Amino acid sequence: MKRDRKKLVSGWLLTVAVMILFCSCSKETDSLPETLEAGSSVENTAPEVPTKEFAAEASRPSEPETIESFPQDEPEETTKEEESEYEWEGRAVIGTDIHYLSRELTDGGSVFQYMVEHGDGKVVTYIEQITDAFLEEVIRQKPDVLILSGDLTLDGEKKSHEELAEKLYTVEEAGIPVVVIPGNHDINNRHAAQYKGEERFPAEFTTPEEFRDIYWDFGYGEAVSEDLTSLSYVYELDEHNWLLMLDTCQYQQKALVGGAISTETYEWIEGQLEDAWDNDRNVIPVAHHNLLDESEIYVDDCTIEHGEQLVYILEDWDVPFFLSGHLHVQHTKRAEDNRGVCEMVTSSLATPACQYGNLVFRSDGSFSYWTKAVDMEQWAKRHERTEEELLNFNKFKEPFLRRVFYNQSYDALQSIAGLTEGQRERMSHLYSELNYHYYQGTAYKIRDNVEKNPDYQLWLGDGSFTVLTDYVQYIVSDAKRDFNRVEGD
Repeated sequence: MKRDRKKLVSGWLLTVAVMILFCSCSKETDSLPETLEAGSSVENTAPEVPTKEFAAEASRPSEPETIESFPQDEPEETTKEEESEYEWEGRAVIGTDIHYLSRELTDGGSVFQYMVEHGDGKVVTYIEQITDAFLEEVIRQKPDVLILSGDLTLDGEKKSHEELAEKLYTVEEAGIPVVVIPGNHDINNRHAAQYKGEERFPAEFTTPEEFRDIYWDFGYGEAVSEDLTSLSYVYELDEHNWLLMLDTCQYQQKALVGGAISTETYEWIEGQLEDAWDNDRNVIPVAHHNLLDESEIYVDDCTIEHGEQLVYILEDWDVPFFLSGHLHVQHTKRAEDNRGVCEMVTSSLATPACQYGNLVFRSDGSFSYWTKAVDMEQWAKRHERTEEELLNFNKFKEPFLRRVFYNQSYDALQSIAGLTEGQRERMSHLYSELNYHYYQGTAYKIRDNVEKNPDYQLWLGDGSFTVLTDYVQYIVSDAKRDFNRVEGD
């Protein structure tokens, strides 16, 4: 029996909370995000990360475990007999947080390299190649849809949006629809920049109207319904499924990091869910920001403000899962223990392991989700690339991300009095190891070794490291399982 429509709680105050240090969705300010003023010269003085293991107790991790995407067009445990039980079955590939930067906006100079090495782990140096390889894999897999859930560009450069959109046409031409929504980096971002030599210059940013126009052929032009107060829309995938593409970004004056949904958009959302129910349509909601508090540390500016209202609405209409990005960390969570709407947060395509999500959804409400890393080495060989880092990408990407995380920690610990140089180095090695696995969704692999490591006790200390200490402790407490796979029913 169709349920009665619930009344919405009226009015939500839109607030922006202070974001913590080192979060991939950290709060932007009017200053340059990399702490460099335009025109300044750059010299990387941070110590190199030694190749020696950070501790004898902790073994070097293997490549993050992933499950092949649609091997022979099916997950390993799916049988033909099981297939026949379903009225229909759909397949999607989810890419998020590409952070594409047009090749015309950088010459790879010193200011660009500093941004890469002291950023949050995005492999911006090879983001064009990663994007191309990813799109080729999508074409070979032939899913029913490619979903891109925001942060399509590094910092909303109009040139980057235009260049990425041109690449997406190759997927559409292969008969695979592409649907997109913006992320917090994509619209009215005053940090849009070009990197030339030792200087960083402003670049043209993208307005909401321009975003919709650039991606007209990737969702907006085929929308069966559009929200009048945001860039949210409904895309009819087939006779059974609607994609509820939610714009959770705040960019009215300038781009803010945090996500929110207005009262008017909530009213539109519930109207779409009611229409879907009346028309016997399955609804797949997609947003950039997180529906749930996926991390006790990454809450402000990552979770949709007052997101519990959206959880209430989705569960009221029996929506089983929710897709998002923004966090850059591979993670999954249910609204309640072992029940309620399940959120799959796909990690950033730009950040090692440079992976994407795969989703199978079925007529009975069950679903399967897993991740797969882009095979850069095979792509490089096929295209006869000569760059050693691309030809040996699996050996390059892990040390790269560990080095970035080492730099994060080492730079921050410089301001902590009472630490010896050796302690800073060892603590930074531990932070690098732990944060690397956290981003892969595999921190459970090293939890026991970390807790036994004497350098972990250094991190705990007397609590004087504030946010960094909280962050390290949370990763350890959250490291309970592999977040790269979900089975739902």
